[in-house]
Amino acid sequence: MAKPVRQKGRVPNQRARRSDRLPGAAPTGPMRVAVVAPQPPPPGPAPEAVALFEQAMEALQRHEYGLAAGHFKVLLDQHQSEGVLLDRARVYLGLAERELSRRPVEPRTLEERLTAATAALNNGDHDAAETLARGVLAEDPHQDLALYLLASVEARRGLYDAALSYLGQAIAISPEARAQARFDPDFEPLYDNDAFRELTDTHSTASPSALRRAKRGRTDR
Repeated sequence: MAKPVRQKGRVPNQRARRSDRLPGAAPTGPMRVAVVAPQPPPPGPAPEAVALFEQAMEALQRHEYGLAAGHFKVLLDQHQSEGVLLDRARVYLGLAERELSRRPVEPRTLEERLTAATAALNNGDHDAAETLARGVLAEDPHQDLALYLLASVEARRGLYDAALSYLGQAIAISPEARAQARFDPDFEPLYDNDAFRELTDTHSTASPSALRRAKRGRTDR
């Protein structure tokens, strides 16, 4: 009986399996990789909050600090969950409020503007006094104090025709201005002027001819 012939160069399967089970041996099968789903990006600020912030920044760049501060305050009040955006809004709100504290408050009412015009005249700022007085007259042409202030401005500038015209209009509305003008240093160059003396005569009402001369701006020098 012939003996089976053992083939050379072949490694028994048992040894190969045994080596696969050795500690630290590399796996022979395909590796399984865990696939992690991508996380969605964090949500951005609400469009309404962004729009408010942009409006506030545009107002800030135009130096409209009151308007900018108002937009920032609305943003802080109505969008309290917008963390990063609110941090920036607080910084710029502080900047706007600092600028507001440095700027003088603009006079708004007629009385405030008349007071500011009087202060400007007393400080020698004739242009500011004129601008404020004309702004008052644009809203109320019967403001005798605004007319009187314009008369003072024109008298200081040496424009006596215009000064008499405005003074005549002021006295026509408020005869009490007559006594004030008579001793007002602004009208000192007109003390000897016939039209001025007739306008400011406290013992009689100014004649229509004096008012007409004042309105026409005719003066005797």
